[in-house]
This record gives sequence, C-alpha cells and structure tokens, in this order.
Amino acid sequence: MNPISQASFTSIESMTGQLLKNKSTVTNQVSDSSKVSFLDLLEKQQAAETGTLKFSKHANDRLTSRNIDLSDEQLERLNTGARKAQEKGINESLVLVDNIAFIVNIKNKTVVTALNDSDDKVFTNIDGAIII
Repeated sequence: MNPISQASFTSIESMTGQLLKNKSTVTNQVSDSSKVSFLDLLEKQQAAETGTLKFSKHANDRLTSRNIDLSDEQLERLNTGARKAQEKGINESLVLVDNIAFIVNIKNKTVVTALNDSDDKVFTNIDGAIII
C-alpha cells in the first residue's frame, strides 16, 4: 500500500469552500469596522448645510468640566469666527470669543476643545487664529 493515502489529502472542492468562506468573513469584518452611523452622517450634513458648528464629545466634556456656558450671542460669534477662518483657508483654527478659546476643525465644522482664562494657554497644531 502507498504510504501516502488519499485520506490524508483535502479535496480541492473543500479547500475552495473554506477559502471562500474565510474571504467573506474577513470582508465582512473590514466593512463592519468602517461603518458610520446614520445619525453621524445626518448631523454632519446638517452642519454643512446650515454652516453651524457642532461640538465634539471632548469639547462638550471640557465645557462642562470648566463650567463654560455660552450665550446665544457668543455662539453666533464663534460661528462667525469659523466662517472667517474658512474664508481665509485655515484648517485648524483658534477662535477667541471673549475670554474663551476654542480649537475648531474648520473642514469638519467641529469644535475640538474649549479653554477659559483659568487654563494654561498653549495652543499647538493650529494654522490660524481668529479673534472675535
């Protein structure tokens, strides 16, 4: 009898089935990790259409922890500052409104963080500043 029996080999059909099954599993894992929620897309589109800024979770946390309350007038000035930054071609802007400093990602129309006058004032990774 031949020392290599047919029982020790896997058929081409079963290997093809395994490879195709593994490929679809990997494809599904990749596409699941890159999905964006409908709510995120809707908020981003609405912000783009209205021109108003949205606040990141980090920025909201900073506003709360630093007891920063924005008036409607300050919020409008912040939006105006972001529009001016966009007109000047700024990507990451420092926008100063009264004694509050905001770092704004202009492309995404998102306030990244907020600081008041009690915090250290070191700003990095910005390419412009607007004082409103």
